[in-house]
Amino acid sequence: MSSKFKPIQRSEVEHWDAQVDVLVVGFGAAGACSAIAAHDSGAKVMIVEAASDAGGSTALSSAELYLGGGTRVQKAVGYEDTADAMYDYLMMSNAPQASAEKTRRYCDESVEHFDWLVEQGVPFKDSEYPGRAMMALTDDCLLFTGSEKAWPFKDHIPAAPRGHNLYVEGDNGGPLFMKIMAEAVAKRGIEQRFDTRVLKLIVSNEGSALRVCGAVIRQDMQEKFVEATKGVMLCSGGFVMNEDMVKQYAPELLKASVPIGNPNDTGSGIQMGMSVGGAVINMHEGFVSLPYYPPATLTYGILVNAQGQRFINEDAYHGRVGAACLRQVGGPVYFVMNVEDYEGYETQSYLGSPIGGTGETVDELAAELSLPDGQLQNCIETFNRFAKEGQDPLFHKDAAWLKPLEPPLVALDCTPGNGTFYPYFTLGGLDTTVDGQVLTAGGEVIPGLYAAGRTACGVPRRGDGYASGSSVGDASFSGRVAGLHIAKS
Repeated sequence: MSSKFKPIQRSEVEHWDAQVDVLVVGFGAAGACSAIAAHDSGAKVMIVEAASDAGGSTALSSAELYLGGGTRVQKAVGYEDTADAMYDYLMMSNAPQASAEKTRRYCDESVEHFDWLVEQGVPFKDSEYPGRAMMALTDDCLLFTGSEKAWPFKDHIPAAPRGHNLYVEGDNGGPLFMKIMAEAVAKRGIEQRFDTRVLKLIVSNEGSALRVCGAVIRQDMQEKFVEATKGVMLCSGGFVMNEDMVKQYAPELLKASVPIGNPNDTGSGIQMGMSVGGAVINMHEGFVSLPYYPPATLTYGILVNAQGQRFINEDAYHGRVGAACLRQVGGPVYFVMNVEDYEGYETQSYLGSPIGGTGETVDELAAELSLPDGQLQNCIETFNRFAKEGQDPLFHKDAAWLKPLEPPLVALDCTPGNGTFYPYFTLGGLDTTVDGQVLTAGGEVIPGLYAAGRTACGVPRRGDGYASGSSVGDASFSGRVAGLHIAKS
């Protein structure tokens, strides 16, 4: 933690430049939803943002929202999802570090949260996006955005799509979501300050207990003191843009290629929370993607490591596959496929992987890839033998994506660091209660301090268990929940 975030005592404040009930730090999904919820519960709110406009990392995303349990859209297109099925999936995919309490509330109140977003003006079309894709580029809503239909999850939990895309064409959900939420904040008359950075927290000692009662902000090159009688809400994102923090807490992520977030995802909110005794958890974890679909046909291929062996079922979610690729050691990672399944790659894919080799025979391809003698040949022979029968006993890829690999073959070089697009962001943050109150390492609540979104450690906790929409879903939900609680504190 940097010493520059060391808090100051209330007794050092000669005068308050502003006084509110709740000071919200950060104007992304979490900050917007917490500000709205706190205001609607009767609190006087100020929201400050380091950038020149609202948006945060949410505005840079697709803004899919991972919601379920029987939303209006799920019912309209014929899915009978339940809160229990959603809970079971999220707990299994985020095990062993999943939070049962946070996940339970998120699932139980998922439909309510969907309806609340609709009330704010967020539009969703009652339709499902057909096929396998990372995002819906049409204006359709519902999409499978995790590994719900892939092994091992499909063997234990009824699969249902829970990725809710906004009613807008193209990858434009994030800007639309934040435009709507910013308008909802503005129409309530909530005070907003842009180009304003929070420097440190202000604390008071009530007996032996420390309480957060405000913050020092810098606006127009001047430091100002803001009193927050009910508390400060930290919603300033994760730490993916702080290379020093990533090196310290999550160095494995640096094997990936491109940090995903906004320039202010520097961990400042996390460090401010730490400066007053807040505990951080799950800091080693992050989302990593191998965005190999579209085209969906690449799913017919197989991923092999330096030993010429498969290591995952290729019909899993691209984040689960990306995490598995980063774990391979000692050499390259190749995506081997039929030439016919490669056809759409150069015009449709985000992957950016160079061709590692081609072959009119398996032997020729293995030689071009410099894989150990016989290994790739044995791997493909075994795969093909079972694929002809619609089976994959080793990795349990769904029969819908099984077909033999028949030369000519092509292999994409997906080795981390060789040009493949491996985007990543962090999943660790301040430890909080289900209501967003920041906790010490001993599990005690720090009065007056809350955190939500990626500043806190929320529902999504594993890169290999992540589902698209988990962050915006969790950020908007945790922000709203924390906003309700701080207003009533």
